[in-house]
Amino acid sequence: MAVTKKAQGVEKKKKGGIRETIIMLLMGVGIALLLQAFVVGSFWIPSESMENTLKVNDRVFVNKLAGPPERGDIVVFKGWNGEDTIKRVIGVGGDKVVCCDDDKRITINGKPLDESSYLYPRDFPSGDDFNVTVPPGKLWLMGDHRSSSADARSHMEEPGGGFIGVDAVVGTAVVRYWPLSRGLIFTKPESFAKVE
Repeated sequence: MAVTKKAQGVEKKKKGGIRETIIMLLMGVGIALLLQAFVVGSFWIPSESMENTLKVNDRVFVNKLAGPPERGDIVVFKGWNGEDTIKRVIGVGGDKVVCCDDDKRITINGKPLDESSYLYPRDFPSGDDFNVTVPPGKLWLMGDHRSSSADARSHMEEPGGGFIGVDAVVGTAVVRYWPLSRGLIFTKPESFAKVE
């Protein structure tokens, strides 16, 4: 009789342990889904438009709570074709972005950008001249591999003038986590700090 009660107690503990494990797993999955929906997301790089900063098949984590994008940030946004796209913020609302000065550099509000830290090697700031003033609440976005990037310059003749609304931004890329050998925490290029 005592053995049967003991066996029943062990059986109840096993069932309770299994139930707790299932509840914990479901809670973990729920928390992970909430984090992905509202805090952090993963983005796969589909093209060479951001090389060498980001190569095809790289993966980045995106902070969805980063706040308004700033010059130099790498952002994921709903692109001109409605798909998730990744580019670098060159100009924000109120900025005058011009290409190019006598030294073939992009200028923002008259200040030349030194893009050597992220521009694709032997690429140029832009093959197309442009002179735009970014409307409030909009962004001027360009890829780091300018000759392979269909960015704001490619959409200037469309409604919206190539600008993307701040509200279309999904989040700011904070770290390249794949491949592990190329892991990197993104920082803002120093040249943007000189722009006012």
